[in-house]
Amino acid sequence: MSRLWLTGYRSYELGVFGNQDPKLLVIKDTLKKLLINKIENGTDWLITGGQLGVEQWAVEVGLSLKPDYPEIKIAIMTPFADFGGNWNEDNQGHYAQLASQVDFHQSVSEQPYHGPQQLRNYQEFMLTHTDEAVMVYDLEVEGKPKYDYQATHRYQEQHAYPLTLIDMDWLQESANEYQENLNNGSQID
Repeated sequence: MSRLWLTGYRSYELGVFGNQDPKLLVIKDTLKKLLINKIENGTDWLITGGQLGVEQWAVEVGLSLKPDYPEIKIAIMTPFADFGGNWNEDNQGHYAQLASQVDFHQSVSEQPYHGPQQLRNYQEFMLTHTDEAVMVYDLEVEGKPKYDYQATHRYQEQHAYPLTLIDMDWLQESANEYQENLNNGSQID
């Protein structure tokens, strides 16, 4: 079994607002290519959180790959109970829809949020229950993924744990390729 933790920026950190944002199309295309490669090389679990942004987009992409890659299983793990309970109705509805479609959905802590230790426990859980991580994160563009990156870096000091960073250069190359494919009429999805 090979389990992949995929996380990254929140949608607002990338300035992505709405499902038709060109940046989102590029990010999803990048995630799709990466996930296909991972699945074809033995990854059978995509494990992510439920945060708005990269985590939910990863679930969407993973679900879209299931018809062609039925072996991939998808889990949403949240740090605490009532996760997303303070989001607006649309975001809560979308989250509930995604959670109902994945193979496994659970909170690491069964308690509602009561402190940052729950977030540290969540990071430890994700690191010890996966075999590698992919983060949409650039060391020069700070954001919430910084904390997951730092936890992963500390974990790597004691464990063999591969980490792939999809940084801004990678996303720019993906955007260029995506645009070139659109111009050539060969872009799918």
